[in-house]
Amino acid sequence: MTKRARSFDSAAVLYQAHRPGYPAELFDAVEELAGRPLAGARVADVGAGTGIATALLHARGAEVVAVEPGDGMAAEFRRANPGIPLVRGDGDRLPLADGAFDLLTYAQAWHWTDPARSVPEARRVLRPGGALAIWWNDLDAEVPWIAGQGERLRVFFGAEGAEGAEGAEGADGADGADGGDTNTFRTLPRGLGGFATRSVRWSRRIPLDDHLANLASHSAFLLLGESGTREFTDAERARLLALFPDGSVEERYVVSLSVARM
Repeated sequence: MTKRARSFDSAAVLYQAHRPGYPAELFDAVEELAGRPLAGARVADVGAGTGIATALLHARGAEVVAVEPGDGMAAEFRRANPGIPLVRGDGDRLPLADGAFDLLTYAQAWHWTDPARSVPEARRVLRPGGALAIWWNDLDAEVPWIAGQGERLRVFFGAEGAEGAEGAEGADGADGADGGDTNTFRTLPRGLGGFATRSVRWSRRIPLDDHLANLASHSAFLLLGESGTREFTDAERARLLALFPDGSVEERYVVSLSVARM
């Protein structure tokens, strides 16, 4: 695991408390593109983090097992989801049996893998006719205040560091502060045939402090440390209070889903 990936272990409780979930429409789209219902399907959720996506797959009736490499994230997963099995590992070395699964899911996690290893591993553990589903959840850059925040993040961190605060990074929650240019993180793997895609838009209304806590749970801020994080979030709180004087923020998201059938 990279230093950026390991940073989540120190903030697993913050991550679980403030990262958003996913809308029902996303899982409807997964079923459509995978060609089967989630109910009764054998699913492995890889890079499961604290289990935000895993719990929703379980609620849809999937027989789901989580795969998570991080100590802190795994501990929080077990606390939050005591009834869902968890195994330790990652997408490059799946601790799963050959041909045992109908679906592999990577919620915000494919970019942590090495496709030279994770693609053969996906092929190995999926049964014939199974599917790989990869998705990322980004705040919608078409919303002016979100686009403005994304630009401030790019200025604050520089282009490279901002990817950990606004682009693809995390394990199982929204990692986009503005849906910025994350093509270097988002390249879909070769060797799996064609991917079918969907975009799912959704929103949630939360207190401003929860929005800022969500930002603070991103890897760029975790690596930056408390003092630097407070510098950005204090200034951001003042800016956003001018736009949302009631202290309530509507975060609008776009989930980008890609599914390949074996």
